[in-house]
Amino acid sequence: MIPRIVFAGVGALGSNAVVLCRNLAVQLVLVDFDRVESKNCLSQAFVKPSVGKNKAEALKLQLSNFWSVKAESFGVRIGEDNVDALCGSADLVVDAFDNAKSRRILSTWAKAKQKPLVHAAVSADGTFGIVRWDERFTPDEEGSPGEATCEGGAHLPLIALVATTLARVIQDYVKDGTRHDAMVALNGVITTA
Repeated sequence: MIPRIVFAGVGALGSNAVVLCRNLAVQLVLVDFDRVESKNCLSQAFVKPSVGKNKAEALKLQLSNFWSVKAESFGVRIGEDNVDALCGSADLVVDAFDNAKSRRILSTWAKAKQKPLVHAAVSADGTFGIVRWDERFTPDEEGSPGEATCEGGAHLPLIALVATTLARVIQDYVKDGTRHDAMVALNGVITTA
């Protein structure tokens, strides 16, 4: 059976990690309610013709057009009322959201359903990022709600490092079930088991 990986959020971290996981023998499922804006093309894996389209659908089309990779897409916001329908058949859920409320919904659901969930995030000030499994993650309140960390390109190197680290964590999990966490800064990546 082919593992099913649900990416919850395909913005800066999620879209780039999806592209880096395109070679895995998995079923990719993309969930995001948002639309691609021209400013997203700087730090997210979207191309200009995707502007105005739903992010999940746009990434699905790009995977198909550029690499002949099939994926499923759901252009909706994950909430308490639909998280089970969207993530219930997943073998792994990836949280690449940019807000604490959505992270809490996923974390609460994953614990109740005993589903593997890995989180990825960049700090609001762009000084560090994390990739952490749910059993060692607390979806704390955001320090500065809505503060963008990927606009203007200032944090592109950090976003790339976190997305790459997330993709590697996913690859290791798919390969042999390894669950390691990572703290990411521009001067290096520290992984722990």
